[in-house]
Amino acid sequence: METILARTFQARRDWAAQPVERRCEVLRAAATALRSRRDSLARFITSEMGKPLRESVAEVEKCASTCDYYADAAPSMLVPRAVATSAAESRVTFEPLGTVLAVMPWNFPLWQIVRAAVPALAAGNAFVVKPAPITGGSAVALAGSFAAAGLPPGLFEVLVVDEPKTAETVRDLLADDRIDAVTFTGSEAAGAAIASAAGAAVKPSVLELGGSDAFVVRADADLAVAVSQAVRSRFLNAGQSCIAAKRFIVDVSVAEEFTTALGVAVSKLVVGDSFDPGTDIGPLARPDLVDTLDRQVRESVAAGARLVTGGEALPGGFYRPTVLADVRPDMAVCAEETFGPVAAVLVAADDDDAVRLANASRWGLGASVWSADAAAAREVAARLRSGAVFVNAVVASDPRLPFGGTGKSGFGRELGPEGLLAFVNVRTWWIESGEAHA
Repeated sequence: METILARTFQARRDWAAQPVERRCEVLRAAATALRSRRDSLARFITSEMGKPLRESVAEVEKCASTCDYYADAAPSMLVPRAVATSAAESRVTFEPLGTVLAVMPWNFPLWQIVRAAVPALAAGNAFVVKPAPITGGSAVALAGSFAAAGLPPGLFEVLVVDEPKTAETVRDLLADDRIDAVTFTGSEAAGAAIASAAGAAVKPSVLELGGSDAFVVRADADLAVAVSQAVRSRFLNAGQSCIAAKRFIVDVSVAEEFTTALGVAVSKLVVGDSFDPGTDIGPLARPDLVDTLDRQVRESVAAGARLVTGGEALPGGFYRPTVLADVRPDMAVCAEETFGPVAAVLVAADDDDAVRLANASRWGLGASVWSADAAAAREVAARLRSGAVFVNAVVASDPRLPFGGTGKSGFGRELGPEGLLAFVNVRTWWIESGEAHA
């Protein structure tokens, strides 16, 4: 750790002094390096955490596209802004903070790192990532891709830490003067601890925590589209995603039809070997995730939820894709975050009831509304409490748009201009001429 911090402290000075256009040339080269290594990186991801190989390939491509986006857009984001005042000259500049620490999860081993690292590097910062232990190899391989692109040593460092040492290590890093900020994606409890440590050290932090996204289906929605997109949103990466739709809130007039169709579609998903092109659902990343998910389903069924399909742990770390109906907000599959292939369907009496159910959660990451009436959908969407809301589209992160949550889903933003400016010193300049001035 000492070696890494010393290296980044030296490297970041030279990097910050480079013109932003030069930094962006390296990011563009990183996009090329990622694409040239796409297949090997994708196999690394699948081998370490189990998602279907085609999803891993798509993850690598999204990382490359994000490098391209910031290579194009970062220079304009960092242009000093002139401000009209009584001074001879006044302006605002955007200068790097120094070194950003990232504590990242395993569910998107490359994407989670890239979406934090690339804007930080574009702004002139150095970057130290502590990946999840089970996906440390993917992080090291990613660092190799940036090195191959010409990123100078010390600017993208990987610190692989065993799980029992993680909390202590992160506290030590945040207490070190050579770390200037932290970004974290993961559980609510861990995020609160990291934010507390960052606050004690008076260092900025960005937290992207849990989610239990609402997928609101109005009576006039195209049910065929809504069902197909519900499957896409909930079961990508075997449901191991913060922004997956988890609570399907459906108008009473179409609830039974939607639920039946969803159950049929989910029952057709293929569970199996992640390297098989025909597989839809791979294993969960760790055995304890299967145990937790199975408990949540069993408790919810015991409390009155109706099992439409699935509801079974399978040998080898798999869980059969599951749909539960007649779910209430107090049941485990709603009151807790479900991190696996389980969809919970709740029935809403009308739009007002749908909004009430959607907001009956301590999380507020993303939400979506499905309707043939765009104006009505916008009205419902405006009342939902979330960091992002999508109308007739699946919630997803996009490098061009800021991403983050509200409530217990965290604070701060990644991606877009806001993600780049999260870790800069917004500096005010007031300049007078050398003449005496009252």
